[in-house]
Amino acid sequence: MRTVVRRRRVAAAVALVAIALAITAVLDRQVESRFRGRLFDVPAAVYSRGFELRRGLEVHRGELLDHLERIDYRRVEHSRVGPGEYAVRSGEIRVGRRPFQHPAGADPGGLLVVRTRRSGEILELRDARSRRIESVALEPERLGSFYADHWEERRLVELDEVPDHLIETLLTIEDQHFREHWGLDVRRIGGAVLANARERRLAQGGSTLTQQLVKNLYLSSDRSILRKLREAPMALLLERRHDKDEILRAYLNAIYLGQRGPVAIHGVGAAARHYFAKDIDELGLAESALLVGLIRGPGLYSPHTDPVVALERRNFVLEILVEREKISRETYERAAASPLGVVPLRSDDRPALYFLAWLRQELEPSYGARALESEGYSIFTTLDPRLQRLAQRSVDRGVRHLEWAYPELVREDVPLQAALVALEPQSGDVLAMVGGRDFQQSQWNRAVQSLRQPGSAFKSIVALAALQRDDDDAEAAPYTLVTGLDDEPLTVPVPNGEWVPENYAGEFEGRVTLREAIERSLNVPIARLGIALGFDRIIETARRLGIESPLAAVPSLALGSSEVTLLELTRAYAVLAAEGRRAETRTVRAIVDGAGTVLEERPSVSLRVFQPDETYLVTEALRGVVEEGTGRSLRKLGYRGAVAGKTGTTNEYRDGWFVGYTPHLVVGVWVGFDDNQSIGVEGAIAALPIFADFLVAAIGPEGESDFERPSGIERVRVNAERGVRAGWGCRGRSEYFRVGTAPTEFCGRRQLNPFSTDPFEWLSDLLRGQVRVEIEPPPAAPQSRYR
Repeated sequence: MRTVVRRRRVAAAVALVAIALAITAVLDRQVESRFRGRLFDVPAAVYSRGFELRRGLEVHRGELLDHLERIDYRRVEHSRVGPGEYAVRSGEIRVGRRPFQHPAGADPGGLLVVRTRRSGEILELRDARSRRIESVALEPERLGSFYADHWEERRLVELDEVPDHLIETLLTIEDQHFREHWGLDVRRIGGAVLANARERRLAQGGSTLTQQLVKNLYLSSDRSILRKLREAPMALLLERRHDKDEILRAYLNAIYLGQRGPVAIHGVGAAARHYFAKDIDELGLAESALLVGLIRGPGLYSPHTDPVVALERRNFVLEILVEREKISRETYERAAASPLGVVPLRSDDRPALYFLAWLRQELEPSYGARALESEGYSIFTTLDPRLQRLAQRSVDRGVRHLEWAYPELVREDVPLQAALVALEPQSGDVLAMVGGRDFQQSQWNRAVQSLRQPGSAFKSIVALAALQRDDDDAEAAPYTLVTGLDDEPLTVPVPNGEWVPENYAGEFEGRVTLREAIERSLNVPIARLGIALGFDRIIETARRLGIESPLAAVPSLALGSSEVTLLELTRAYAVLAAEGRRAETRTVRAIVDGAGTVLEERPSVSLRVFQPDETYLVTEALRGVVEEGTGRSLRKLGYRGAVAGKTGTTNEYRDGWFVGYTPHLVVGVWVGFDDNQSIGVEGAIAALPIFADFLVAAIGPEGESDFERPSGIERVRVNAERGVRAGWGCRGRSEYFRVGTAPTEFCGRRQLNPFSTDPFEWLSDLLRGQVRVEIEPPPAAPQSRYR
């Protein structure tokens, strides 16, 4: 009997050992599977386009200072600026540039002295040795990150980057015997057991740094016996497999230290930037004490929430350092007397959420979602953060004003929406993108996902189809801006009946020129022009401009009946601004991995699709839209510079558009409801004010340089009603033509071409070689019927 009992006990013991070994093996695999692999996911950081300074460039001082604030630089009053600091003096800004990994290579940083005129023009740039610098690239602004399900911000650090006083403070407060124990501190556990027995609950823990790390990496934060039973053996396994420095490094990068909106701040590297706008190696003793004090309760001791409590907690940590003879009393008094030094918590504006979501969709097929969420890539984009904020502000203002002016547009179920895209026409760079009023309410990007009828905004494409060279029919008379078009009732047979286009005003003008039809956005003459040109020619022109959406070969095509996206239409207008070159839309300039290796660079790529003289004629017509046509309210809204653009309104006022451009900026705006309900107003009222507000804020009321007239264009004074050149007794106005396409006949009794126009205008044309002097002999005197 005793033998049987003994055997059972041995079997039970063996079973228990086997179970323990099995559990240990499972826990060991769980520990090592993460610790031996990628310990932390570092989401890709997305940056704006670079902020370049160069001699002779006009930069508003406020714009530069705002950029420095947004990249977490601290303003100081003394002139000896350190990394991440700047000082402002009269006519001079001193910047302590931090090291930064640009796509072109590592920038070591250093002192930068910027001297400016009162106008804002940069006089000179100098480095720490007072050497002149022609140009310098400041750090770009961080737009956001590609987070996984858990939004965690980390800046991974190595032990040799962390100040000794931070490590000393951490071990003194959180784990005095870290270097001696093997994962568990029996003395601390005993003290915690007594405290919990007194409280009759788990009121105090005896966790070592290793146990805290296990909890952060593998377990939940619940205070329970079950969690402790798993935590202890995992800590022992971790200590058996890895040395103290590995564990300490992991802890410093894992610990939770606060919150920035929805983003959790993990690790001392991210915390140093979040609270002090510093890199980890720049921290002082008092700052290290504050971070260590936050470990027990980041929310409770947050300096952003309660600075008084945070100061008390920091000084309590410093007192413990004195008691345990880690620092002197004098050092303590200096540190305790210092202010918290915490930078203000900036509002989490995140104005580029639509752009970031679109960018992620673009990159995932090439890189994979997992890599974007974990590999620590740096993605350098084309987005201009200043223009992006202005775009969001203009959309917000414009929609609110429409709802105020037209209360019937306020709907609870489907709110009024607007979208804006800004491109650099020469490079194709996306400078700003707003896909709707509020990304949190609707992630549908109306700039790139919504297909809407462009209405009259499509007429510019029809005009280009007419004004371009017709290589297939060289004998045909070319279209010009003074080509006459009939504005008379039109009925076109279609498969399901008849199509009868009408003008907005419901009236007909008789005979109008192509320019007048574009400026006044007359539907009937443009419809006639579209039919005369043929659907194939219009569609082929749209394709060359970059329109990729399906275009139906129907008579209403010329009036914008086929749906396109805002980005497509804005990109088409960019070809006009770029004098016939179509640039590929670019969102990314470069992608760099966590080790600093450039994975991809995307240069700007463009292709000539039209000749400059062809697109210039359309630009001149669209300038007329702003000066005399449906877009003339742009001048009343404060913009006085060079600009070309076109309004667009669809049937029953479902969509309002305005797309316009200067020589270096093209902007498209759409306004409407997602369910296609009517907004009740035309594009000049709905979209144009948003465009104007953005343009004035972006480049100023006077704008940039004027459009340059390309070679191959001549200016001739013509009498549009008669379709001939103006002359004596036959008044006319100046118009632009491709060389060889202007009228050759004159009106009037005598045509002395130099004086058929303004003499200064004629002299300008003469100097450009664009004037022919033609003197026609006077006609014979008519015979009188009376002898």
